[in-house]
Amino acid sequence: MTSLSPAEGEPPAYVRKREPSERGDQTYPPLPEALVVPVYDNHTHLEVADGDDPIDYHEHLDRASAVGVRGVVQVGTDLETSRWSAEQAAREPRMLAAVAIHPNDAPSYDEAGGLDDALAEIAELASWPRVRAVGETGLDFYRTECEAGIAAQYRSFEAHIAIAKENGIALQIHDRDAHREVVETLRRVGAPERTVFHCFSGDAEFAALCAENGWYMSFAGNVTFKNAGALREALEVAPRSLIMVETDAPYLTPTPFRGRPNAPYLIPHTLRAMAAHLGTDVSMLAAQISSNTELVYGRWEDDPVQAS
Repeated sequence: MTSLSPAEGEPPAYVRKREPSERGDQTYPPLPEALVVPVYDNHTHLEVADGDDPIDYHEHLDRASAVGVRGVVQVGTDLETSRWSAEQAAREPRMLAAVAIHPNDAPSYDEAGGLDDALAEIAELASWPRVRAVGETGLDFYRTECEAGIAAQYRSFEAHIAIAKENGIALQIHDRDAHREVVETLRRVGAPERTVFHCFSGDAEFAALCAENGWYMSFAGNVTFKNAGALREALEVAPRSLIMVETDAPYLTPTPFRGRPNAPYLIPHTLRAMAAHLGTDVSMLAAQISSNTELVYGRWEDDPVQAS
């Protein structure tokens, strides 16, 4: 990811740009059929510009509203994107924010001697009314393998857990190749009352463990992939009262548009695939997920936005 500078004197429409690659068609897919019962995208990155013709976050939200996605949780991954997320959510009624230092960024902050200061700023941002989650935080042993980097991840993760509990808000977990260690940490220090495994990546056994602890499981577009049988088995095991849906946009675009840029307005594809696999009515599942999401983050209209 690289910083994307705005035009001089203009506020940034986004603050990151996804690196170009040979990924085939990079146009945004067409709008799907609108949902009858609306839902929320509880994890997205609208600060990231993607595709051949990047979409401003206002356009993202307009498209989402048109297809029954009534709001999003905009997620920060470092200080810059966390500030941006909190600032936009303060002004945009369709957006709430989550703030954090991503586990893959924690080692860099630590090496530069700035992790404690970064965590202090995350704690300050977490007190803002429309910041409703701390995340994404957790452990990622896929990209971080050195002992010092892993130690920084643990220290950062535990600090984020404390920040979520101190502010009475949700925790959004990034967990990659670290299921056992994430669970051990949550049990050792005590999980926040509302804990969400973002982009749930476990199997049926792990879903059952999350259910035992009352932890929420948020499913992204990869649940629609042909090779995601284990993830769909986990969906079967997860109690409906603990299921949520997300895009993780611009990543993990659902079938049939895998590989193209993702956006909150594509949530209906993921939701319909989930309902079909579970053999349930789409509107019934949407109503349950919408209720779950509001239980975790509160209502989008609970705190008024600032005048622009």
